[in-house]
Amino acid sequence: MRIMNFAKRNFKEISRDPLSLIFAIILPLFLLFIFQQFDIPNASYELENFTPGIVVFGFSFITLFTAMLISKDRTTSLLVRLGISPMKPMEYILGYMLSIIPIILIQNILFFILAIILGLSFSINIIWTIFVSIVIAILFIAIGIIIGSISSEKASSGISSIVVQLVCFTSGMYFPRETLGNVFGKICEYLPFESCLTILKGIMNNNLESITARNIAIFIIYTITILVVSVIIFKKKMISDNK
Repeated sequence: MRIMNFAKRNFKEISRDPLSLIFAIILPLFLLFIFQQFDIPNASYELENFTPGIVVFGFSFITLFTAMLISKDRTTSLLVRLGISPMKPMEYILGYMLSIIPIILIQNILFFILAIILGLSFSINIIWTIFVSIVIAILFIAIGIIIGSISSEKASSGISSIVVQLVCFTSGMYFPRETLGNVFGKICEYLPFESCLTILKGIMNNNLESITARNIAIFIIYTITILVVSVIIFKKKMISDNK
């Protein structure tokens, strides 16, 4: 009950800035639409490949929202006041995550509706992709929690924009890793964003054999590690802010 009440409060806080919320949803939709108007001879820009890329790209804005929400709570001393409550750091983290899930669902549903309008064939795999994307979004929420915990409200947006750029250039949504050279290709290979895209693309296109054990392992290791780090940092910041 405490977690749900905190999640409701967080969602109300997010909805107070509808302009940023609309921008975060409309921009990826615009990219999906505009790139389908160009006749680009590259398989990466075909609907069945580019749509999962847009989903992952949209998650980078989830990182931004989470970071700004937490940094704002720290600025307004909300977390200081909540520090005397019986809630544990993990309960706070779950409260933030639950408040972001409705935004993730809205993002994904709109992405796939537009993709279907543009010519993507509907299948049950789209529904599975939406469910799996919620799990993948945990990674991006956890990154946002870390950024929001260590930075101010003004700095959090700038730091989060780095994640947006990393997703753009290392996930493979624009450029396949094979075309980026050895050094940058290795960076893409060892960061989690390409694996996130590969997992979603494989599920959506019913091509599960394209998802390797390495993709799954990289995603799980990054997600668990960053989630644990986010809880530790969040707890330490709450203690230091309460002093």
